[in-house]
Amino acid sequence: MDLILKITSLALLFFLLRATWITISSYFLTPRRIRRAMSKQGVHGPQPKLLIGNLKDIAALVAKTTSHDMETVDHDIVGRLMPHYALWSQIYGKRFLYFYGTEPRLCLTDTDMIKELLSSKYVQLTGRSWLQQQGSKHFIGKGLLMANGSSWFHQRRLVAPEFMADKLKSHVGYMVDCTKGMIKSLQDSVETGRISEVEIGAYLTRLTADIISRTQFDTSYEKGREIFKLLESLQSLTARSSSYLWIPGSRFFPSKYRREINALKTKVEGLLMEIIESSKDGVEIGRSSSYRKGLLGMLLAETQKKSEGFNYSIQMVMDECKTFFFAGHETTALLLTWTIMLLATNPSWQEKARAEVAQVCGDDPPSSEHLPKLALLNMVISESLRLYPPATLLPRMAFEDIKLGDLHIPKGLSIWIPVLAIHHDEEIWGKDVHEFNPNRFAIRSFSLTRHLMPFASGPRNCVGQAYAMMEAKIILAMLISNFSFTISKNYRHAPINVLTLKPKHGVLINLTPLRSRP
Repeated sequence: MDLILKITSLALLFFLLRATWITISSYFLTPRRIRRAMSKQGVHGPQPKLLIGNLKDIAALVAKTTSHDMETVDHDIVGRLMPHYALWSQIYGKRFLYFYGTEPRLCLTDTDMIKELLSSKYVQLTGRSWLQQQGSKHFIGKGLLMANGSSWFHQRRLVAPEFMADKLKSHVGYMVDCTKGMIKSLQDSVETGRISEVEIGAYLTRLTADIISRTQFDTSYEKGREIFKLLESLQSLTARSSSYLWIPGSRFFPSKYRREINALKTKVEGLLMEIIESSKDGVEIGRSSSYRKGLLGMLLAETQKKSEGFNYSIQMVMDECKTFFFAGHETTALLLTWTIMLLATNPSWQEKARAEVAQVCGDDPPSSEHLPKLALLNMVISESLRLYPPATLLPRMAFEDIKLGDLHIPKGLSIWIPVLAIHHDEEIWGKDVHEFNPNRFAIRSFSLTRHLMPFASGPRNCVGQAYAMMEAKIILAMLISNFSFTISKNYRHAPINVLTLKPKHGVLINLTPLRSRP
């Protein structure tokens, strides 16, 4: 008995010593080592405070700049959304070191170095940090967006075929039909006089949610509506709760955030299981010879395969579903919302885009053959993504020491690419950098487009970017063919960042129907 007690005591002591060492190394020694290594290379930044780093400074600056709406529709928004970047880049230069809690982050804007970092050369040596993974653990779990190394490779290889050209063409009909439904709803509301203005973002969010539900999960928006609503709440809660991860062991503490997040996660996964079980039942009772079409069907089929090193579990399927439910409609909905705002405030470009759609498509809805010919609409979308990229930051952590340009990047350093700041850099885009000017993309030269990175670049770029661009073109082409629109006098310009770049009060526009109901 005494021997068992001694062994248990020694095991507990070993566990406590190991946990203490990991905590000291992760929260104190590693950040200190990285800061010294970067300082020797001339990379400096604001003085971090114990444990919290520069979090309080960032929070205070952002709270101050976003506490009020902008006075006019002004696209100079870097100082509003990234005031810490605006301040520290003036003091320390465009590459500087700051601390998000105890995680050291190198801000990098050199696009040549960024392209190298995002290339296949470093795809296995960089990825999402522990802090990012923990912050999104209950939101999108171990889905593709947060995967690293061999797991990322297997997940990417599996889902990529669903977003290839041939598969995308088969979705055009669904996208057109769903958009017709939204247009009819808008026309009914406007013509019956029920509304004088429309918050277009809400309509576009519902539309893109319906499209991703039908094309990738073989379910209607009615079934997916609650999932999207819950994911939106989860997004907000996880964004707030992740700011406390700098406290050692905080993820184990009971809290109001944790209880609410767990409750929402349980509801989301319960709804997803209903969809999954419905698809599985069809196969098991012989009603169907295969799982449902789209991403979900492919993922479920993968759970039946056995391979060495990587297998899809039902939990992995749910995490992947959450990732694509969120990313598959959020990104496109925001791209469309900001583009409508820009066209509503630039009527001459709206007319040019409408004329192009009429010339290419005539009175028909856009087809897969029409889309490559909508060059001007593509320019409009590119300029919208430049001014208002849905993801304003692009993060990568170095898992090994690497050489990047003239910098030695030590293991454990997170590199944060301020996409929004690069998209608004006057040295790159010219003196009209804060103006809406799609003509800058009239000639798609490599020297210019290499600086545009709303979907990242390299092997870890957004796997669904072709899907998003096709969907955006179809919806915009149909909207501008059926309506002219102006910005409402009640619109308040107030971009905010809650994981993605959103209009705080939505986008209010006045609609005028141009043709009869579809």
